Amino acid sequence: VQLQASGGGLVQAGGSLRLSCAASGRSLSNDAVAWFRRAPGKEREFVAIIRSAGSTFNADSARNRFTTSRDDAANTVYLQMNSLKPKDTAVYYCAVRPLGSSDYMYWGQGTQVTVSS
Repeated sequence: VQLQASGGGLVQAGGSLRLSCAASGRSLSNDAVAWFRRAPGKEREFVAIIRSAGSTFNADSARNRFTTSRDDAANTVYLQMNSLKPKDTAVYYCAVRPLGSSDYMYWGQGTQVTVSS
């Protein structure tokens, strides 16, 4: 199973980015897919999750700004990030929690998001 995270880049504060997490070797249709991030000098933190049925949950830091969605036909999950702030600067990772598992079994390689002030 491989997860390819992409879409990161450099953006000014207030801007938007859309991250993608494309999977190969496994269908994501029954899995929950989450986004995490790790900022320089900080621990990894949860950002958002989308479950197999399409329900979503965001961390407080992402609420009302970030939106997760999924395209099961494309086997891809997206994280739309709006109103970006410098404190959103981090490496963003997608992770898959298979149906019936309590653990994130598969991780993407991460994509860098840098928000300038």
